[in-house]
Amino acid sequence: MTAVESGPFAALRGQLVDAAAQFGGADALAGILGGMVEDVDRALREELEIFPVCHHSPASALAMVRRLREKRPAVIYLELCEDFTPLLEELRNCRLPVALQAFACETDGFPLEWSPLSVVAPLTQASAEYQAIAYALDTEGVELVLVDRSTDHVFQWSPQEQQQTEVGDPESVQEEAGLHGDAVGVEMGDLRPRFRELEEHLLHHGRVRHWSEWWDQYVEQPLSTADYATYRQVMVMIGSLFRHLRRDHAESVDEERERYMWTRMREHLAATGTDPARCLYVCGAFHAASRVEQFGLTSQAPYEISPRTKTTWQYGMIPSSHSSIETQFGLAPGSVSIAAATWAKALKRGGEKPFTLRGSEDETKGKAGAKAAKPRKTTPTPRAVPAVDQAAAPVAVDRLSTYIGTPPRPDTLDEEELLGWCVDIVALARRNGYLASTADAIAVYDTSILLAGMRGRKRPTPYDFQDAAITCIEKDVVPGRRNVRRLCEILLGGDRIGRVGYASLPPLARDVLDRLSPLGLDLERRTLQRALLDLGTRPELRPCSDVLWILQRLLPADAARPIMGSRELGERPIQESWDLAIGKHQRALVELGYEGISVEQVLEQRLRAAVYAPDADPAIALRAVEEALLFLGGRRLADDLGARAVELLAQERTADRAPEVLRRIRKLLTHFRTEGQRLPGWCEDFATKGYAHYCTLLPAAFADEHADVRQVGAVLGFLFSMEGLALSLGCDHAQLEIAIRQSHPEAPGKVALLWAARFQLGELTLPELSRKVAELVENPLVVPALPQYLSGLIQALDLAPALAPLVVETLSRAFGTLPDSVLLPWLPRLIATLKDQAGEYAPVLVREAGRTFPGTLAQLEHWVAPWDPGAQEAAAGEPSLASAAVGADIGTGPAAELLRRHPAAAEAIAVLLAT
Repeated sequence: MTAVESGPFAALRGQLVDAAAQFGGADALAGILGGMVEDVDRALREELEIFPVCHHSPASALAMVRRLREKRPAVIYLELCEDFTPLLEELRNCRLPVALQAFACETDGFPLEWSPLSVVAPLTQASAEYQAIAYALDTEGVELVLVDRSTDHVFQWSPQEQQQTEVGDPESVQEEAGLHGDAVGVEMGDLRPRFRELEEHLLHHGRVRHWSEWWDQYVEQPLSTADYATYRQVMVMIGSLFRHLRRDHAESVDEERERYMWTRMREHLAATGTDPARCLYVCGAFHAASRVEQFGLTSQAPYEISPRTKTTWQYGMIPSSHSSIETQFGLAPGSVSIAAATWAKALKRGGEKPFTLRGSEDETKGKAGAKAAKPRKTTPTPRAVPAVDQAAAPVAVDRLSTYIGTPPRPDTLDEEELLGWCVDIVALARRNGYLASTADAIAVYDTSILLAGMRGRKRPTPYDFQDAAITCIEKDVVPGRRNVRRLCEILLGGDRIGRVGYASLPPLARDVLDRLSPLGLDLERRTLQRALLDLGTRPELRPCSDVLWILQRLLPADAARPIMGSRELGERPIQESWDLAIGKHQRALVELGYEGISVEQVLEQRLRAAVYAPDADPAIALRAVEEALLFLGGRRLADDLGARAVELLAQERTADRAPEVLRRIRKLLTHFRTEGQRLPGWCEDFATKGYAHYCTLLPAAFADEHADVRQVGAVLGFLFSMEGLALSLGCDHAQLEIAIRQSHPEAPGKVALLWAARFQLGELTLPELSRKVAELVENPLVVPALPQYLSGLIQALDLAPALAPLVVETLSRAFGTLPDSVLLPWLPRLIATLKDQAGEYAPVLVREAGRTFPGTLAQLEHWVAPWDPGAQEAAAGEPSLASAAVGADIGTGPAAELLRRHPAAAEAIAVLLAT
């Protein structure tokens, strides 16, 4: 005969097995129902008292407060990552909700794509574990021991293929947005069925839409007034039910966690010799129904805890919020806020006094509220608890039979509470732009009662009230930023956002706040603040400006946003204006503190990491050089990054990044020259090696089908613009000539680029090039490809600015000679091509057109295009400029004598100047 068959739950087990037989499928169903009773009996018979909880459950928190005051345990074993222990004292400097965080920037032993790793454990006042933490830290002689696996083991036990999406743990889910970012959330007491059909069945027959609402109605409310024995048995039974219906990979991870925790507790008891009767084990109800062989203090089953990896973990706290917790753990929107309101109401109704850490903002706020509500003098309750006889766990008596067989006592309608909700939601809706009235308040009141009755309850819950308000007040269009659902959440408690106090911030975050203190702003506030910096009259604010520009680079875009002023190479603004929301992004600031002790160090590390990343290219390295000069000053780091840019340039095999490389190296060279500084050695190496490299790459770029005209034009632009510097440093001009002669492009745009390059080398004269382009316009077979040719010529303006008149001439010839039947189908392609590939050169062409075409209407009547044959014949009949100069009185002197002796040279110069 087993212990269950002879124990207090024998009758219940028999009833459940008989019920299973009547439903059919006796073996499977009887195994589940009988196993539930066995799990309850096993948990209650354990020598170490097990306290099952559900996270963020007011009923669990209330039961915890009552049990702690009754038992006053000397040791509390808490299901929380054991390496979070040093953080617990820092909770005194915070305002809940906050989240304990472990963060690793660089990993050793985990897949590279998982980096960075982050684990968070959120805490609210209405959570049983916070009550246990507050009791243990503020009660003399009480030891708090965290026994769950370390954060390193959280990722060790996660499947490699899941990549953090779900870390093999029922209490770990990835959040897509919110204060927790993409951190893995670890919470204890996750009681939600992982059997989809069961959850759908419960929601359907409970007439609710979300699991949070079902839990509040059928578990939370009945257990909030139940005695401790009933609470324990019901929570273990629910945990056992969900455990029996779950069969997936996470089950093995749960069992590993349970073996880990029981091993740690036995090790602690053996090391300290503490009486188990004076201890309390706080864990999720799911784990209280454990069946692993290491369960219990009497178990001798061995278990070897694997060593941690070499990953270096950083620990701290980040602000959390009700909405972040709901999103991360899949709770209904507003459920945590409703739980907080239920917790406050239960404390007021039952007269319970929760545990709050001394010195925390929550304790100060609670004392202020108590003083306002009860001004008469009272004697404070001492926080240190004297040694007393430990209250033993209640004797195992069957409370489940009564609980299961007795329907919950219907709660009477609290008209005053419901009326207050209805009046307040209408007032809040009117302030947010809704046309709500007293009639809407009456409708919400009646609809709340109607919905509660349809769902089988006499007292409307906050969920009923929320649905009624949405039905009666929400219109077709939301007039403001908040809809009625969000207004109900605000009314019922709001999305409370926690804050990490200054003393608990990492050194980097404190350093940032200290360095920005001359601004005179409270940067810990979450509201948007405007900072005005007059650097001309207050030069002491320049260090603040430096910090803000670095924060603008490191933090999210709206944390520090410049409104007026900019920072470019060679520029220093005299006035700046900033919109600051650093308090709103406190989490991001805290995580910066895991990477270094100052923002300058973090920026330097990130720049070095960027240029040595596997996907780094010379453009990224040149950008890093620019940022190092802008934000960090000095030349040491910039020279190191520039040397890396030279290495990356030599490794390039395509011209994909050539436009960005050309733009950035020109900018840097201009900066060094205007500053009067000698060019750094890496710049000279970049010019010489880049010249040789791009000469080698040019023929392949011309032939590459994937290289567009812009990229090939950038390669040519680099070669021609850097040629003077490269030749002065020892390069050979023959390299470029050979590269041009080896290039044989087929694409129209690249052919035009090659013509421009030959023109720049002197192998092709401007009249010859003009004739080639004129032939394109006259050839009907080539006209459809004319936009590509023009794109190539326009891209060539960077390396040969003298071609601007030729481009204007070509466009004018096309519009003047092509018939509409050809021009109209051709025009959209021309516009799209020029917009995509030559948009930045439009101002150059506009200026050239302004010089070519007449400026007034009167001049237009007699104007002849310079490329028109008639204009050329008229020009031929006129005396040349040089002849006119020879015949004119040009005075005496060496210059005049030189012109008279060499009229041909003077004529050639005049022609060039005229064109």
